Amino acid sequence: MDSIRVLLADDQALVRAGFATMLSIEDDIEVVGQVTNGQEAVSFANQHDVDVILMDVQMPVMDGILATELIAGARRGKVIILTTFEREDYLFDAIRSGASGFLLKNADPDDLIAAVHAVAGGYALLAPEVTVRVIERFAKSLDAEGKATQGVQPSGELRKRLESLTQREKEVLTSMATGLSNAELATKFFLAEATVKSHVSSLLAKVQVRDRVQAVVFAYESGLVSPGE
Repeated sequence: MDSIRVLLADDQALVRAGFATMLSIEDDIEVVGQVTNGQEAVSFANQHDVDVILMDVQMPVMDGILATELIAGARRGKVIILTTFEREDYLFDAIRSGASGFLLKNADPDDLIAAVHAVAGGYALLAPEVTVRVIERFAKSLDAEGKATQGVQPSGELRKRLESLTQREKEVLTSMATGLSNAELATKFFLAEATVKSHVSSLLAKVQVRDRVQAVVFAYESGLVSPGE
């Protein structure tokens, strides 16, 4: 099996070195590059074969959000955002830019390795303690700005996509928004995991999103899920 090719993008040398050391333990993961800002990350991804980019948000020259948008838009690799709870205000923009998941900078080595494997395998990394907090923060910010008083008010297009889902697909999407994996969804709904995968694939196509992270964003934006649920 080919190695998973990983690019590290962070302006802190110690952070890059730490992640590189953790990843180098794995036989099937290869750190192919280390860069110090978003512009360098975009350039590297355009010139080399990269599977996963571990991307910091705050970097000089070009931040991780814009870099993620450019890399994801060009399909030059899957991006995992490196973050801390203190900077979660940036993360919703990162999701919208195409990030495939999030990882705390103080993550255990096993969590880092599992995240790289998951994203490289086509899964989105939906850590409940990060993703749900970020999306709830976004929805609450809409309330504070007066754009919505009872959660997010969906557009006609979003409502149309939501209405295209079956009741079961809505239930699956609602539970996905809490961070449940396919195995956990299968247990909750007493379904085979293959059946759950089929429901997930179907709802992704119907609401016109590319992965589970985007599906969770849709769940909040469409009003299917409200902050605090």
